[in-house]
Amino acid sequence: MVNRTKFYIDGAWVDPAVMKTVPVVNPATEERMYDVAVGSKADVDKAVAAARKAFETFSVTTREERIALLEKIIEAYKARSKDIAAAISDEMGAPIPMAERAQAGAGLGHLMSTLQVLKDYEFEETVGKAVVVREPIGVVGMITPWNWPLNQIACKVAPAIAAGCTMILKPSEFTPTSALIFAEVMHAAGVPKGVFNLVNGLGPEVGVAMSEHEGIDMISFTGSTRAGIDVAKRAANTVKRVSQELGGKSPNVILEDADFTKAVSGGVAQVFNNSGQSCNAPTRMIVPSSKMNEVKAIAKAVADKTKAGDPKAEGTTIGPVVNRTQWDKIQALIKKGVDEGATLVAGGPGLPEGVNKGFYVRPTVFADVTNDMTIAREEIFGPVITILGAKDEAEAVKIANDTPYGLAGYVSAGSVESAKRVGKQIRAGNVNLNGVPNERTAPFGGYKQSGNGREWGKYGMEDFLEVKAIAGV
Repeated sequence: MVNRTKFYIDGAWVDPAVMKTVPVVNPATEERMYDVAVGSKADVDKAVAAARKAFETFSVTTREERIALLEKIIEAYKARSKDIAAAISDEMGAPIPMAERAQAGAGLGHLMSTLQVLKDYEFEETVGKAVVVREPIGVVGMITPWNWPLNQIACKVAPAIAAGCTMILKPSEFTPTSALIFAEVMHAAGVPKGVFNLVNGLGPEVGVAMSEHEGIDMISFTGSTRAGIDVAKRAANTVKRVSQELGGKSPNVILEDADFTKAVSGGVAQVFNNSGQSCNAPTRMIVPSSKMNEVKAIAKAVADKTKAGDPKAEGTTIGPVVNRTQWDKIQALIKKGVDEGATLVAGGPGLPEGVNKGFYVRPTVFADVTNDMTIAREEIFGPVITILGAKDEAEAVKIANDTPYGLAGYVSAGSVESAKRVGKQIRAGNVNLNGVPNERTAPFGGYKQSGNGREWGKYGMEDFLEVKAIAGV
């Protein structure tokens, strides 16, 4: 039985300071599944006190002790992986196979890659007559989103553990159960009291209390750019470190000599994956203007084969989006695309054919889009792709960089050399060439309004470390 009306603080399941709950709705059925407790500043204060006390001892544990702890967490996670996937599917709508393989699998992947980083990492180095020491930054507040819940939890918690930090996690109120199961995993693994704490809650209450708290040394935030700006402003008064992974509107540049069937179909499918709810989705496909009609046909074929439906039904490609607010926002942006003159190639407003309830969005393709259109500027966060034309490579790069975001970029070309030449010109933290996926040990994070931190691998762990120079040793 998951403790949805309790928080995990100081190694125990505890009642909120004041009992207040919010409903959790199944996006596939629009039905209320259960209520979850949401906290307040008093709960954050209690969690911070536990974390600060635990930091005194956990910060001086040895590498070997933290390796052993991560190994236990990994084994406990494996035992609960299907439970985590089922919760993710219920709460944010991911089809079961995708929830098990990609959603729950991502969390396990980060735990395992961080374990390897910890085994190999050098915490001290000699620089001239000084020794440079890397030490845990302290107590970390973690605010995570609903779209890849365990991916984001694990890629914060694992490196914080590896670094020797203690932490307070505030997961999304839309996907609380998978996070509560993760807390059970941490408890089963024997994580020392106070090292990991979980307080469910809303951004304006718990998120604000964490951002402003003088007992928290760092905030690691993943979410919208708007919310990230608010977190940074509130954190400024205590001069805490703020690491952010924010929104995106990532370009996908397909060059003249690329394999268009492969590049276009792969790019469209990647946007539709997770119902379009990925911050690094390649939502702006930039193609040679002369190839626009060919691209339209390929993209339409992918959309027509993409089945939006029951996450538990066999043959479903994508499930619903997470809630009514998101569905309404996506519908408004689809309408805006039509109104502003983009060519609607597939999909469009309303529910998919044969669907009469649930927050389902028709897999939608817009072509003949210009970069000043709303659908080319704003993050839609749904299964909607915009296709833009460019007269040549130089214009394609200019369009790619004409955005306030800079989380990811994608390039397809006939050779790796050509793709790399263009990829190096894209102002983004991650660039993928010719359909190669992200490398989990390489850094993940953004430029510009997509954030300022890095996660994954040793770069993610270093975000949780302070650097001290000791001269004269």
